[in-house]
Amino acid sequence: MLHLQNYINGKLVAPASGQYLPNINPATGEVYSQIPDSGEQDVLEAIKSAEEAFLAWSNLSAEKRGRYLMRISELIDQNLDRLAEAETTDNGKPLWLAKTVDIPRASSNMHFFGTGIQHFASESHFMEGVAVNYTVRKPLGVVACISPWNLPLYLFTWKIAPAIAAGNCVVAKPSEITPYTAYLLSELCIEAGLPAGVLNIVHGTGPNVGAPLCEHPSVKAISFTGGTQTGKTIARTAAPLFKKLSLELGGKNATVIFADCDFEKTVATAVQSAFSNQGQICLCGSRILIERPLYDQFKSAFLERVKTLTVGDPMLADTKQGALVSEAHLQKVLQYIELAKEEGGVLLTGGQRVQLEGRCANGFFLQPTVFENLPHSCRTNTEEIFGPVVTLIPFDTEEDAISYANATEYGLSASVWTNDLTRAHRVSHQLHAGMVWVNTWLLRDLRTPFGGMKQSGVGREGGWEALRFFTEAQNVCVKL
Repeated sequence: MLHLQNYINGKLVAPASGQYLPNINPATGEVYSQIPDSGEQDVLEAIKSAEEAFLAWSNLSAEKRGRYLMRISELIDQNLDRLAEAETTDNGKPLWLAKTVDIPRASSNMHFFGTGIQHFASESHFMEGVAVNYTVRKPLGVVACISPWNLPLYLFTWKIAPAIAAGNCVVAKPSEITPYTAYLLSELCIEAGLPAGVLNIVHGTGPNVGAPLCEHPSVKAISFTGGTQTGKTIARTAAPLFKKLSLELGGKNATVIFADCDFEKTVATAVQSAFSNQGQICLCGSRILIERPLYDQFKSAFLERVKTLTVGDPMLADTKQGALVSEAHLQKVLQYIELAKEEGGVLLTGGQRVQLEGRCANGFFLQPTVFENLPHSCRTNTEEIFGPVVTLIPFDTEEDAISYANATEYGLSASVWTNDLTRAHRVSHQLHAGMVWVNTWLLRDLRTPFGGMKQSGVGREGGWEALRFFTEAQNVCVKL
């Protein structure tokens, strides 16, 4: 049985309690490893290590800090197969998806911020004949990075990379549901020679690790991705302590399709955006709004494609849909399917747990599920399900489409499908979403801000936004 370890002060160490939690492979339903059941003592050791490392790390040049990130990026590339297999074993996603999306993006995160920090410029303001002002940006000190289970290494590095590139030292908590690649990243950091204490990884639960980490006065900022309710708890903790907060929370994203769209491209991408990673991506388009003249044609083509999404062993190349991350999450999604029926939804396809044979007989698999005939304001259409469940909703006017799309407490992302450029701009600007894609989905430029409105979060990640978050601005005014 594999026993994962914490990464504190440059070393792999057991939890202070000596206690471990079972780690389950969602495709088989079997325990395959044990993860540290860490507690406050482990958190305190990690924070101490980060504090001791901060002065030396923050005084390194941006170029030298960047070289460490570049080296870690190279090691991620060299260990692509190993990391992808670990991600699939831990998360249940198809192996081809981990190989082509998750692990390469983790490498890109380290590479991007490793080079980007060298081009992170400060500002100056000249007061003619009076004074010159210049602004410097200083690292905060010790920061906390808490990442979710759906894109484990992808989002873990998305937070860690800008934090350490900017000169901070990090105490990071990966999800206890999918900790394996974070543990492997620890090994790669040791191999890369990252100085002790710059990055510390403490495994465990939210109450035992996340809470004491967020509450500690030495932690100057918290970057969290996860559920909105947990985000509210963190905000209540952080506010009286005046910590900086970046919260990337839930989503209930709309795919808005007009009759003049590129039909084949729209159908294909709508399926992808609905069911990628079994619908377990905060950016998935779970509400598909279709202009009424196109509705029947779109529904027919969409369902035809959905029925080709093979549910199976995620290690097999022809599997399109892997396992949901846990039995508990599977049951939550099944409850929403029952709710949709109670709310009057017509089940067009799916809706059932999938029973496979062989090694995956006890896995957490679910058919891709599509409903119609649900009002845009019902719970199914306004609450985050975070699984392979989507709804089809017809609309008659542009105003209706905008109203339906905005009728949730979330505002993370949306996509708009039309060949009318003026309409694309007009509709995009009226959507309450932090990110809008036009005639595409999940096309990411790492320089752009990432984040949502309303209850989808606070702040922005990515590019200069991330580096600004992990630094404090100081203005110096020199009188001439």
